[in-house]
Amino acid sequence: MGRRNAEVGSGAGTAALFGEVLRYFREAAGLTQEGLAREIPCDRSFVTRVEAGTRVPQDWFAKKCDELLGTGGVLLRLWQKIDWYGRVEHPDWFRQRADMDAEAVALREYQERVIPGLLQTEDYARALFSRVATGEEVEERVHARLSRQQRFLAEDGPLYLVVLDESCLRNVVENSAVMRDQCAHLLAVGRRPNIRIQVAPAGPRELSRPSGSMSLITLPDGHQWVYSESLDRGHFTDEPIVFACHSQTYDVLRADALSVPESAALIGDVMEGYEQHGQVRTQRGDVDQEQLQRLQRRQLRRNRPRFPRRRPRS
Repeated sequence: MGRRNAEVGSGAGTAALFGEVLRYFREAAGLTQEGLAREIPCDRSFVTRVEAGTRVPQDWFAKKCDELLGTGGVLLRLWQKIDWYGRVEHPDWFRQRADMDAEAVALREYQERVIPGLLQTEDYARALFSRVATGEEVEERVHARLSRQQRFLAEDGPLYLVVLDESCLRNVVENSAVMRDQCAHLLAVGRRPNIRIQVAPAGPRELSRPSGSMSLITLPDGHQWVYSESLDRGHFTDEPIVFACHSQTYDVLRADALSVPESAALIGDVMEGYEQHGQVRTQRGDVDQEQLQRLQRRQLRRNRPRFPRRRPRS
């Protein structure tokens, strides 16, 4: 992927401006970064990075800060005026898909193994890209992926229907903390009026699934496309017969999958499992540390010089 061009520099500057304004109102309200994070709630590191202009917040973050800091809606209005991503560069093979996302009026998607790019958190996306790239290239790819999400996460975003194979939730990317936050993000965005997330569960339940992940894209002029991917390649077709076939398969799968409320309940259960797993690992780490300290104390006692006891004379 080529480097972002100079236009992105202005985007970085406005991101920093938002951070400065947020810092001003936070300090005026007598709150520390940790205090603001506790009220939102979110991690303190998130507030730190937003104020530094290195993390892109969503609109709900700006709204919440306006409420907590009594700004009269200043932060949200500023958030709406900022071109957070500027112009980004996508890989050549993916550019056509990114262009379609920028104008699609409807998107129906089925995904296996990994969460779709339009629904990934920043940490989840970074963990995925870190498997195939390093350094600045990772950040460029994360930046480009997040730039595609903004249109679908807007209040008047296009219709986005997603069926996730359960493997998307069970396939651990990075660690349980990343997966817990990713599940929480799915639950949050699934409440938006233009987004519906369903899960095709694993197990004995008979479901007619597509042969692989795919996207059904409808453009403003009514033109419809089928998009799928292989290794570092995107495949498009607008053959009406092919689209109709895949569309029927998708609609049947969506009808047989868990309903939206059932899917949200399953995602919530999976999220709770990741949270408990993280707590168990933390507790286990504490136990391991305590056992190590005990072992070290025993070794110190064993290594002390021994002196013969003086027995009293009879």
